[in-house]
Amino acid sequence: MSADLIELVKRLGEPRVLVVGDIMLDRYIWGNAERISQEAPVPLFRADRREERLGGAGSVATMLRVLGAHVSIASVVGRDVEGTLTQRILSERGIGTDLIAIDPARPTTIKERYIGRAQQRHPQQMLRVDYEVREALSAPVEASIRDRIRDQIADADVVLISDYDKGVCTPSLLRDLIEQCHRHGIRVIADPIRGGDYDKYRACSAITPNRLEAGLAAGMTIANASDGMRAAAFLCETLELEAAIVTLDRDGMALARRNGDSGHFGTRPRQVYDITGAGDMVLSVLGIALAAGADYDVAIRLANVAGGLEVERLGVATLTRQELIDDLLRAPTSNKLCDVDELVYELDGRRRAGQRIAFTNGCFDILHAGHVQYLQEARAQGDLLVVGLNSDDGVRRLKGPERPVNEIESRVIVLGALQAVDYVVVFDAATPAELIERIRPDVLVKGADYRRDEVVGADFVESYGGRVHLAEVRPGVSTTDFIRKIRVA
Repeated sequence: MSADLIELVKRLGEPRVLVVGDIMLDRYIWGNAERISQEAPVPLFRADRREERLGGAGSVATMLRVLGAHVSIASVVGRDVEGTLTQRILSERGIGTDLIAIDPARPTTIKERYIGRAQQRHPQQMLRVDYEVREALSAPVEASIRDRIRDQIADADVVLISDYDKGVCTPSLLRDLIEQCHRHGIRVIADPIRGGDYDKYRACSAITPNRLEAGLAAGMTIANASDGMRAAAFLCETLELEAAIVTLDRDGMALARRNGDSGHFGTRPRQVYDITGAGDMVLSVLGIALAAGADYDVAIRLANVAGGLEVERLGVATLTRQELIDDLLRAPTSNKLCDVDELVYELDGRRRAGQRIAFTNGCFDILHAGHVQYLQEARAQGDLLVVGLNSDDGVRRLKGPERPVNEIESRVIVLGALQAVDYVVVFDAATPAELIERIRPDVLVKGADYRRDEVVGADFVESYGGRVHLAEVRPGVSTTDFIRKIRVA
């Protein structure tokens, strides 16, 4: 179900987020890979465009800002052209730069990517060149950042650590940061480095390592979701975390909590174009969702969606709240069977998102071409279709003791496999009148073999501006005829 996620996106508010970590400048050089060089067996790249974006902790800050958060960033840049450009981009995007230190002894970190097009299309990354220093911050620079954080941390709703192992996230700086967060009752979430000493993340609220990072930290190979949950549980216990979240790329995410609860959150298949920025997006969405009061389970589900959208795009891209909502509305419903209360909650979210709800009902005992045509027409009347399905006892009352031929479990599975059907709800009453009153569809659909005055719920639906649609009935096709033909055969 996605209605609760849509509701969460709508109530994210404008939380104040402090991002601490390694800021980078991502430079993209675009061009055409025209031929093989005559000088060496390498592609000849003819550049035609250059673009700079913020990377590392800078991309986390940018993603959060686009999602509507108020963001400040604590990091370091060099006293160079790229450092000035980085701060200017941050300021232009409304991201606070008061906590950024300038270190003349180190360059601003740059990741330069060459994106080549073949035959003027199909851009692909050909090469990446890094300009960086990985040594830890000097004591004076670290002290400067630490003191600035102490002055402003009380204003934050959540703190995110974006550690790319470029020297900012020293053990002593993080230890002081985590203590300050505990003192002020602020959650602190860390996206950790690959390998290294994870003890510097001890007592964080949560960490978000990927499959490889978590495996190295836990001393195991993570081949599936079960392994991910075991690694998460190990990290949660040994690092005294509130929760550990292991991102498992195509396998979703694994969660382990301090209280012993664990869970796996799958993700729907995506067309993976570029994994760059997926971890930053997950951290950003987790942070803003937790700051808005979401529980870990719901925050992870939303972060799964955001991370999936990120890998469908080239490079480090941002997402708006509306893009998240649009994707949630397009998402196929994996479990179409709902109880009434669950369905009403889901439909409320769909309705607030501007979707029109069509409803029909029936026994749908032996599904045939007439049913499929009818359901397709019913679905075309709205943005989604709810099917009220008579229970087995209800079918017997309507059709006699020998029906249904297929029991409710089978009928639910078959209906749920149809693209035209979005939700299935089983009812036992003699008519769907009560169900219609709970659902309040925009369009009530019945077959054209009914007259308008024979349609149960028609007056109620029209009373609030809804309408009744009588769908075409395929002549000569019925369940009763099929049963008769089968018996004769």
